[in-house]
Amino acid sequence: TAVEAAVAFARAAGQAPAVVTEAGGLRLHVSSVNSTGYRCVYASDSGRFQARRDVEGRDVFLGTYATAVEAAVAFARAAGQAPAVVTEAGGLRLHVSSVNSTGYRCVYASDSGRFQARRDVEGRDVFLGTYATAVEAAV
Repeated sequence: TAVEAAVAFARAAGQAPAVVTEAGGLRLHVSSVNSTGYRCVYASDSGRFQARRDVEGRDVFLGTYATAVEAAVAFARAAGQAPAVVTEAGGLRLHVSSVNSTGYRCVYASDSGRFQARRDVEGRDVFLGTYATAVEAAV
């Protein structure tokens, strides 16, 4: 892929690759506190990268990968990550969230597979509607 090629080039040039926010059609979990740049991705002594995930309080090993991006993709897949988010739609800039599983602020997945838009107004949770996709709810 283009991401793997860019990472290989950066390594060959002796540069650390920039953090990629999307790969493999997934939105990656970027971290400003982890040295790899990704949540739940850790550099090993061998120079490879490990992906781990917490499942019901247990640390689950997801594998060892050649690049941090590959490990981040493995974590995103294991976490059931939604496809990469759209940042604009209908001429509007959408409120992207790195902590909400839908990728959007105030948009929540319902048990039915549809998406709800909710907003806090003066301390009250206000229901805005139910939509077929997360993007529709975000707009």
